[in-house]
Amino acid sequence: MASIHPPRFDPGFGVYVHWPFCLSKCPYCDFNSHVRRSAIDEPRFVEAFAAELAHRAALTPGRTVKSIFFGGGTPSLMNPATVGAILQAIGRHWPLARDAEITLEANPTSVESVRFRGFKAAGVNRVSLGIQAMNDADLKALGRLHTASEAMQALSVAQSVFDRVSFDLIYARPGLSPQAWRRELSEALTRGTEHVSLYQLTIEPDTIFERLRDTGKLEMPDADTSRELWDTTQEVMNMAGMPAYEISNHAKPGAESRHNLIYWRYGEYIGVGPGAHGRITTKEGRRAQVTEKHPEMWLTCVETEGHGLIEDELLTTEEQGDEFLLMGLRLSEGIEPARFQELTGKPLATSRITELIDDGLVEYTSDGRIRVSVEGFPVLDAVVADLAA
Repeated sequence: MASIHPPRFDPGFGVYVHWPFCLSKCPYCDFNSHVRRSAIDEPRFVEAFAAELAHRAALTPGRTVKSIFFGGGTPSLMNPATVGAILQAIGRHWPLARDAEITLEANPTSVESVRFRGFKAAGVNRVSLGIQAMNDADLKALGRLHTASEAMQALSVAQSVFDRVSFDLIYARPGLSPQAWRRELSEALTRGTEHVSLYQLTIEPDTIFERLRDTGKLEMPDADTSRELWDTTQEVMNMAGMPAYEISNHAKPGAESRHNLIYWRYGEYIGVGPGAHGRITTKEGRRAQVTEKHPEMWLTCVETEGHGLIEDELLTTEEQGDEFLLMGLRLSEGIEPARFQELTGKPLATSRITELIDDGLVEYTSDGRIRVSVEGFPVLDAVVADLAA
């Protein structure tokens, strides 16, 4: 279980900042990331971020920022001064919690000790490093620009600068056996970290990997191998004292990502930058917000309209209930049934809960929460769909 106890119905307020640029596009990636051969006009983007933050601040008065997350794209390609200017803009509109978590995603290709010290001086206190694999052959197959050696050097640099460091690995890669994955993951854990994100490779629509698979040039693990890889992951991480607090995220007690917990506990967050999403509560109700995805179009929208929103919709109580289940059941701590009833005006269906318990897929905790069982996590989507039906 995560050691950060969930506050009753108040998961907190966060700010997500999307930097959409990368050095190259990975063949598995469906994120809103773009490659530009010419220099990025960072001062212009800073002004646009500041305008969007002012717009969202008018919609969310009285909040205290619990976390800030710079995602992408590759935010570590930004000048540290750009990060500092965005953090200053956030601080002009909301107070920051004394223990606010400020995370920046980084790729090993963009890691320099001087740059990292600059990010820390700007206010960043946590880094998430996209390592993805521990051998050069698989890194090349994943389209990554760094080597395994560069990744380990980047991790060492990050750990020398920041107290809190996380890194990502991708498994269920073509040709990866459970035995090889056990060795790779065990080796990764010797590098000393408090938080690891472990993602099963999935083929996303409109990616290079989808085209390769569809033409028979990419063979993915079958269902049995994927399940064995999952089981191996849980076993290795549990033995290391870093159990899954979320389906793909593992941490030592107290080292969980506070920003992502806001998402999974269905808290409030604003999203600024191209393609960013947000969920805020206004006097009209809970709103789902999405910004323009294309970077240059987003800039034009912000400069002419004062914001980049292309969607700003009130969610129905049914939609809120569905989102709450979809997010909250990813957590090992589970969900509070009373929160579902507060959002939707109706209780969860007892008959469905009973059926899922009988099937060994969900369980009640000692304090009355509902959580997905160890056997249920590999079929999480089906469990959520059943409860939400």
